[in-house]
Amino acid sequence: MTTTPYPHLLSPLDLGFTTLSNRVLMGSMHTGLEEEKGGYAKLAAFYEARAKGGVGLIVTGGVSPNARGRIAPFGSELSKFWHVKKHKQVTDAVHKYPTKICLQLLHTGRYAYHPFSVAPSKIKSPITPFTPKEMSVRQIKSTINDYAKATKLAAQAGYDGVEIMGSEGYLINQFSCVRTNHRTDEWGGSLENRMRFAIETIKTVRARVGENFIIIFRLSMLDLVEGGNTWEEVVTMAKAVEKAGATIINTGIGWHEARVPTIVTSVPRAAFTWVTERMKKEVSIPLVTTNRINMPEVAEKILASGQADMVSMARPFLADPDFVKKAAAGKADEINTCIGCNQACLDHVFQQKRASCLVNPTACYETELTFSPVTKAKRIAVIGAGPAGLAFSVYAADRGHNVEIFDAASAIGGQFNFAKLIPGKEEFYETLRYFQKQLELHQIPVHLNCQQSAEQLIEGGFDEVVLATGIKPRKLNIKGIESDKVLSYLEVLRDKKPVGKRVAIIGAGGIGFDIATYLAEEKSLTKDLDAWLENWGVDKAYQHAGALLEQPKRHITEREIYLLQRKTTKVGKGLGKTSGWVHRANMVNNNVQMIAGVSYKEVNEQGLLIAVNGEEKQLKVDNIIICAGQEPNRDLEQALIAANMSVNLIGGAAVAAELDAKRAIRQAAELAAKI
Repeated sequence: MTTTPYPHLLSPLDLGFTTLSNRVLMGSMHTGLEEEKGGYAKLAAFYEARAKGGVGLIVTGGVSPNARGRIAPFGSELSKFWHVKKHKQVTDAVHKYPTKICLQLLHTGRYAYHPFSVAPSKIKSPITPFTPKEMSVRQIKSTINDYAKATKLAAQAGYDGVEIMGSEGYLINQFSCVRTNHRTDEWGGSLENRMRFAIETIKTVRARVGENFIIIFRLSMLDLVEGGNTWEEVVTMAKAVEKAGATIINTGIGWHEARVPTIVTSVPRAAFTWVTERMKKEVSIPLVTTNRINMPEVAEKILASGQADMVSMARPFLADPDFVKKAAAGKADEINTCIGCNQACLDHVFQQKRASCLVNPTACYETELTFSPVTKAKRIAVIGAGPAGLAFSVYAADRGHNVEIFDAASAIGGQFNFAKLIPGKEEFYETLRYFQKQLELHQIPVHLNCQQSAEQLIEGGFDEVVLATGIKPRKLNIKGIESDKVLSYLEVLRDKKPVGKRVAIIGAGGIGFDIATYLAEEKSLTKDLDAWLENWGVDKAYQHAGALLEQPKRHITEREIYLLQRKTTKVGKGLGKTSGWVHRANMVNNNVQMIAGVSYKEVNEQGLLIAVNGEEKQLKVDNIIICAGQEPNRDLEQALIAANMSVNLIGGAAVAAELDAKRAIRQAAELAAKI
């Protein structure tokens, strides 16, 4: 007798008029393909891969019901009959498999990145440059009708339902909270008036499409902003949403302008399921929980304990389209896990670029970055078992090449072995687990503790050599740099050299921030949910509006840390667009002094002498840690080229400006696709 590995996760969900094949919802993600010329054909391939991978229900990226609600001037919209045809490409592709798909209807309100934005009140958002126009009653009613019209068009396009976006600080959420709704008519004031827009939208949509159509309402259960709703108000609204005709309520967590991280990698797994569990006592329709659920055992535990009826995972389906299929086959160790980095997904979307995934560069490139079987297998030596070398080896072996990996280190992973030691970056362990499993499945020989010379590679009879040798430190020209006080970041992370209570960090890129975090947070809050919530000011007891504590309970380091950079720009400006603010806030919370425009004079007995804006300053520190100055490690390149070997550079060996796993893995995939 065989048992299902994840019985709750993989059990069907009966909605009365239709049944979902399992309890997994692929959450809404804007990909950028929605706006590209010919993008819907690519979008169809993207969603088809996830349907083929076994997901029960897909929710698309947000599509506006009218022009004013668009994300950007040329943002996606479903309002005209001629829009239906392109959407049908998506639904036809998904419906080749037993997967349902819902279109998310999203009106951005004051979050719109264009000058024609509208909102309940004329209040500018802190994250967009445009002040919205206050909606007239006539505009409100026509917008509600636009939702209904868009839903009807969605049904004609073959969608199984819609998700009405009522959270994350978008238009419906703006109506429901006093933070953004200062109206004095029947659409503002009391909660009954503020939630009227949401309830009337659901009722009108339901009337337009009838009973046998899925309506998901994304309810903001935690606003996490001042002027957000109380728990009692959220419950009242949830009950009204159910009564109005919603099929499912999805959990929304935090406005985009909230100063609480909700999805970055340092957020504990399943950090907000407690609020969905609390709502389970209040309504009877199925509830979906969400945020930082990235492995089947996490999802199974949530469902088995009754915290929710479904789990929503968005980015994990960028990382691995076959997530559900692998879970069902008992092969969770083969899942390419989302590490919550945001670097290739959300960061790209906020820069109006196409989304993808750091650990899976084929995401949203299903029709362009492909790996066809080779007609003639090559023998390929890969030097370096970091992310670039590992990714290339797996993709190339998958095509049929004979690949061997050589690395001087005693373990695979390269710089990921140090990144995983940083508090809040524990997910990096998962990527290394994934690659280790892939090496076994593809039977790729890995030679560790094996420093290769050019002569050995030339004699080895390889057709190609791929140098994924990473970077090497460049010596900084600072007087006294040879002092015992001075350590490299590798000596701190890899060699565990002791570091004093007063520290200066030279270099405020990603590595500098990582080292500052490592030194400031001796205990990772990622493993302690209650401590993490308190640190970020989240009121788990929900005694305050918006679920914010009156005063966060910070866990502040005793160390005195200086984070220094030569550039005069804001410290941390080059960090990820959607995660950089979290890292900077972490520094502020730990009293780390971030100083820009620094020139380094000398390392001396007292510590480090610097100058800022021409004024000298002595930093009395015990240690100086170098997190700047690196160059590509290409020591083997010239000798191999001289011997007429075919040499390819990827990762840090190609560009060492800043350690960039996103670029390294994409380079590796692109080379493997064509080699």
